[in-house]
Amino acid sequence: MKILLTGVTGYVGKRLLPVLIDKGHEVICCVREKSRIGLHQALLDKIELIEIDFLHPITPDLLPQDIDIAYYLIHSMSTSQDKFDALESLAASNFKSYMHSTAVKQVIYLSGISNTDKLSKHLSSRRKVEDILKSEHYQLTVLRAGIIVGSGSASFEIIRDIVEKLPIMVTPKWILTPSQPIAIRDVIKFLVGVMGHDQCFGRTFDIGGPEILTYKDMMLQYAEVRHLKRRIYTTSLITPRVSSYWLFFITTVSYKLAISLADSMKNDVTCRDNELQQILNIQPITYKTALKYAFLRIKQHLVLSSWRDSIISSSLGLTLSDFIEVPNFGCYKDIKKVEITDVNKVMHNIWTIGGDKGYYFANWLWKIRGLFDMLFGGVGLRRGRKLPDDIKPGESLDFWRVLYASREKKRLLLFAEMKLPGEAWLEFKIDENNVLHQTATFRPRGIWGRLYWILTSPFHYFIFNGMIRNIANTGKNSTLPSSAE
Repeated sequence: MKILLTGVTGYVGKRLLPVLIDKGHEVICCVREKSRIGLHQALLDKIELIEIDFLHPITPDLLPQDIDIAYYLIHSMSTSQDKFDALESLAASNFKSYMHSTAVKQVIYLSGISNTDKLSKHLSSRRKVEDILKSEHYQLTVLRAGIIVGSGSASFEIIRDIVEKLPIMVTPKWILTPSQPIAIRDVIKFLVGVMGHDQCFGRTFDIGGPEILTYKDMMLQYAEVRHLKRRIYTTSLITPRVSSYWLFFITTVSYKLAISLADSMKNDVTCRDNELQQILNIQPITYKTALKYAFLRIKQHLVLSSWRDSIISSSLGLTLSDFIEVPNFGCYKDIKKVEITDVNKVMHNIWTIGGDKGYYFANWLWKIRGLFDMLFGGVGLRRGRKLPDDIKPGESLDFWRVLYASREKKRLLLFAEMKLPGEAWLEFKIDENNVLHQTATFRPRGIWGRLYWILTSPFHYFIFNGMIRNIANTGKNSTLPSSAE
């Protein structure tokens, strides 16, 4: 089928696109700015990309008319609190006008659960968009979701930030609001499942996980999954406005988004009974399971068996390197880069790192780190490496695990198996401009993880700076580190 996908730069849209392509559909993506698409070239080669802004009237002859299905995933939560509802309505109206000029059979809209009489401005806007999109020209299917759980989603990142940073919390009363969180993988299943399904035409469904949990429950379960001890106390003294400041200063969300979220979190977002799960034969996973998937190391060091059965080995033509990515949210990073002249020599240096050769700078400090690791029950440096000049994915390398190693892609990615209050990655990559990138990433677990990074940062500066300089075999200074969270 020919599918029009809006909102592809958003969290859900980026997850939905590869699934649609893998199922053999022809996908046309609408974006406001092509430069912001942020997709792998292998995906871009499979789609038609159209630059269009639905906040302005649409000229139908500039867009395809022979589409079968359209996904409307446009939201404006992070724009001005005073204007986002008007902008959402305007975009929906322009989209509907365009749909009337096409042969579209079904429009699928991802909305929010809104089953109470008094709704937040955000949820009221979603309901208004639902009404605008209704039409006799096509069948409208609305999926109303609550909290979407997945690494990178706004709700998940807020909970992650709060729980990781605060051992003791005095929280607004809205954390006792009931919700029915749903995993992003289940949201995608529902979005794909209703496509072209006549039992879903002209209907609205709530989608959620199997449990009803308060935000407090979700934070405590998150802490349990991450092996953190947390105490949470609630008070009615914190107003919605103060809540938005609280979210803004504690978490990484923008202030505008914090206002929208704090306003919405006071609404009960539990599902009405409906038969969509039975119609599509989908059984959503639990919140804890969704959390474990969000942190799953399948992208890092269990890739050898797992990824062979995933969509990357199918019709997309994507490689493992396209999907093995180090996390960004909630991480500290030490980033360095340096121009190189002899790529082959640098590649040899990278591929012979560790073992008897060491780490190219301050090997005595690496040995001390290995001894400390063994004292705390870790593997230390005793494992060494199998071969002196070759590395394969899945192998151990001192206290690292090799996640990805490709001479063709000029990339080596290591995952730390030493004892740490968090998770760590070390990556080397040479780009098309012969620039060597060295990135150390640390995702802290709780306050001890943050203290660990702060205390070891001075050592990181000298060790990693000297390491990249010697690997590149140049006297030039690499760029200064960038520590980010």
